[in-house]
Amino acid sequence: MRRLFKLLILVPLVFGGSLNLAQAETLSLPEKAAPAAETYSIDLPGRGMTMVEVEKRFGPPGKKEDEVGDPPITRWIYEDFIVYFEYQFVIHSVATPPAP
Repeated sequence: MRRLFKLLILVPLVFGGSLNLAQAETLSLPEKAAPAAETYSIDLPGRGMTMVEVEKRFGPPGKKEDEVGDPPITRWIYEDFIVYFEYQFVIHSVATPPAP
């Protein structure tokens, strides 16, 4: 028992406290300013609007794609957005990003 006691006293003296295995470091990185995200707002045709209502409110589209599939899905392409129709009704409108 006395031998163990001497060993427990000698180990910290010999290694000088370098047996501390639970160490952690904190790494600090310089903060960079995030680039400002550009935002814009746009009025889009709402779900359920008819083709007539869309054309009356937003004007004629730049391009009208032919209907595809069953039920027929039609796509109208405007400068700032695309409108998807099922039969004569809007099912989805998607804003397109502005040109750089």
